[in-house]
Amino acid sequence: MKKIIELYKKYKEVVNYLIFGGLSTLVNFVSYYIFARTLNIDEVISSGLSWFCAVLFAYVTNKLFVFETKKSNKKEVIKEMLSFFLARVISGALCDVGTFALMVKVLGINDIIAKLVTQVMVIIVNYLFSKLIVFKKEKNN
Repeated sequence: MKKIIELYKKYKEVVNYLIFGGLSTLVNFVSYYIFARTLNIDEVISSGLSWFCAVLFAYVTNKLFVFETKKSNKKEVIKEMLSFFLARVISGALCDVGTFALMVKVLGINDIIAKLVTQVMVIIVNYLFSKLIVFKKEKNN
């Protein structure tokens, strides 16, 4: 048990990122079901709303539990949140949609394999955007 705790402490950020990423996916699916099936909202609109809910959940959990940023100033938090959402839009457009389309339509790769590959890419790109840009640690002078 001690070894597991040591490993967790060593890789806490990555482990928490993967855990909360999984929970973000759950938020996406559950909120989609609520919007589309319970509230009878159009499927495409429900998909957009559920994406928004999942990204908002991901922002809060990444801020508090993964990267543990301390920004509390309203202006800084809004800037941080907007950059988080923008990063998710970019990774979604480039990896999830763009690379998927390239792999399936141009390269003729099986769609399920392409989806698996692009989802791994999205996870990595989102982590890098979050760590290096959105939640970048301030350097002490």
